[in-house]
Amino acid sequence: MPFCLKCSTAMELRIPEYDDRLRPVCPVCGHVHYTNPRMVVGCIPEWHGSVLLCRRDIEPRLGYWTLPAGYLENGESPLEGAVRETREESLARVVAVEPFRMYPLVFIDQIYMMFRSRMEDAGFGTTPESSEVRLFGEAEIPWGEIAFPVVRETLEDFFACRRTGDFRFEVKEFRTREAFFREPGREAGTGA
Repeated sequence: MPFCLKCSTAMELRIPEYDDRLRPVCPVCGHVHYTNPRMVVGCIPEWHGSVLLCRRDIEPRLGYWTLPAGYLENGESPLEGAVRETREESLARVVAVEPFRMYPLVFIDQIYMMFRSRMEDAGFGTTPESSEVRLFGEAEIPWGEIAFPVVRETLEDFFACRRTGDFRFEVKEFRTREAFFREPGREAGTGA
């Protein structure tokens, strides 16, 4: 943050009183600008045993497949954001939305919150963000074309849980950038 949001003075990087991190601080009015992790929310939309995926029509990872997800907006809950993002990226309407996985990606300052959901009907379609939207059975998933490692792991966990019937919510971590990109095909990059 180069300039103070309150008085427009050039900010200085320093550790504010009672803090332990460098932050942009206004030398005139004392305003501290905090930057916090961004939350990415999305759904695993199911329809009669298949999962809805979107082929990205935006960067990063243009042309790769993903679950419908994106950044949480101010003024909405994670559940509301996941439902909105699903509609924005696939035109699908989802119900029975339940928390499934959370991934704190500390090394890129993001938190992913993924929800299980059921499509209300068979309606879905392309959008400005998705060039193709399609239902896939587990054996049909284009695993080598999944956009982000966190989406791949979410899908792997989802299908494993479906076999056991145990869909309990879990927080899972990639502790480092190296762990995030640890497997072949997981060098896809990050972003929502």
